[in-house]
Amino acid sequence: MTNFVFGDSLVDAGNNNYIASLSKANFVPNGIDFGGPTGRFTNGQELGLPGFTPPYLAPTARGPVVLQGINYASGGGGILNHTGNIFGGRINFDAQLDNFENTRQDIISTIGVSATLELLQSSLFSVTMGSNDFINNYFTPIVSAEEQKLVPPQVDFTLWVLERLVVNVGPIGCIPYERDLNPTAGTSCASRPNQLAQLFNTELRSLIKELTTSLKGSIFVYANVYRIVDDMIQNYRAYGFDSGSFACCYIAGSFGGLIPCGPSSKVCLDRSKYVFWDPFHPSDAANVIIAKRLLDGDSNDVFPINIRQLANV
Repeated sequence: MTNFVFGDSLVDAGNNNYIASLSKANFVPNGIDFGGPTGRFTNGQELGLPGFTPPYLAPTARGPVVLQGINYASGGGGILNHTGNIFGGRINFDAQLDNFENTRQDIISTIGVSATLELLQSSLFSVTMGSNDFINNYFTPIVSAEEQKLVPPQVDFTLWVLERLVVNVGPIGCIPYERDLNPTAGTSCASRPNQLAQLFNTELRSLIKELTTSLKGSIFVYANVYRIVDDMIQNYRAYGFDSGSFACCYIAGSFGGLIPCGPSSKVCLDRSKYVFWDPFHPSDAANVIIAKRLLDGDSNDVFPINIRQLANV
């Protein structure tokens, strides 16, 4: 299935390599288990979504290659346009949609209008965004009242897009960064970030139900990544991990969450034993589990149908 990916650093396949941004992952030890850094914010290849699509800003992501799908995600990007200002360059949701429109025109010029319509109606559009709007906007010391009115993204792909996968916000209070910022939580996850993520997810699921009702013939799939990741963290040993709270790539902090992963970081010997690669992102091993459960999981993980079932609709 052709896949068009929108989102933040959780699914950025390398777009930030091509912009002036402090949010980059094109340096070691990122990619340590994938032959070197590629711009993915993890140690390997997996990004938590099945399949692979090239980044939109890559020079090779033009012409016939776009028929296989494109990744528009950007590290530091968010739903709100002000999100991620501290990073400088990043591609927020509105700009990602603009980039998709450029791709659509590119596809039309390659195969024509009718074939483009058929391709897009059989493609999967996935949105993984919202974490940065909390971590790098809402939770920052000074934000405007308007910016604090965070609501789920009003995704407008128009009526010719029939299949959409919307990924909710994960348990951000459990990432090493938030654990180290909230030491009073002890060995538990920070409660307030998780509570806000759950409130957001409740509104997001309600929005998806409304859109499913109003856009007849469309299929919206709600990916409950919060549940999947929280399950891995709380029951990490059952999944074969040795740690569900500490960053594998770290410099400082009780959980290795105070400083982003970089060339001077220490790296754990066995990355497959850690849920978290760095202060913010899952490891490749965790992403493999996420992807498999989105692909074949039950309705508790992905609702109303999983991605494999969606591909066969």
